[in-house]
Amino acid sequence: MPFNVPIFLTWLRIVLIPLVVGVYYLPTTWLSPVEMNWVASGVFILAALTDWFDGFLARRWNQTSAFGAFLDPVADKLMVAAALLMLLQMGRINALVALIIIGREITISALREWMAQIGASRSVAVHQLGKVKTAAQMVAIPLLLFNGTVAWGGWRIDSRFWGTWLIYVAAILTLWSMLYYLRRAWPQIRERGAGKM
Repeated sequence: MPFNVPIFLTWLRIVLIPLVVGVYYLPTTWLSPVEMNWVASGVFILAALTDWFDGFLARRWNQTSAFGAFLDPVADKLMVAAALLMLLQMGRINALVALIIIGREITISALREWMAQIGASRSVAVHQLGKVKTAAQMVAIPLLLFNGTVAWGGWRIDSRFWGTWLIYVAAILTLWSMLYYLRRAWPQIRERGAGKM
């Protein structure tokens, strides 16, 4: 197993996942509910930054590897799924939204694995639509974890309102990108399926 700074950052992201969840199980004598929201959103933002940095450094330092390419999306999906489940438990998101986002991640991961096995992985390579979807959910989740009002200069930002709006945008983009990838893979699906009939 190779080990370098980008892979270390990916492992760090995985290690941070239990902190996002665990902070909500601390006694209220340790942290108030508001402080729990602060810590959880801060840890999630830190984890999201490691996602950007590990890819940037891997490309810049030419430290890309098959293991890193495997581990990075796994870490991303674990991080998002854990945060969504906590938000669902706290009643901050709709169950359908969580199901759409987590279900899509499982479906597309399985599709990419299958397409790689048959030598057609380029058909389902990451598309700009998927990147926009990821950006929307990576902004929405910490806003929903924070769950309060942020005063910035003369502005007051309701993080719950904007987080809810963005997570719905992310859910719509999630469905759209899933349909895009399935459409790209459809010729292979149809060809392989027809061969077994």
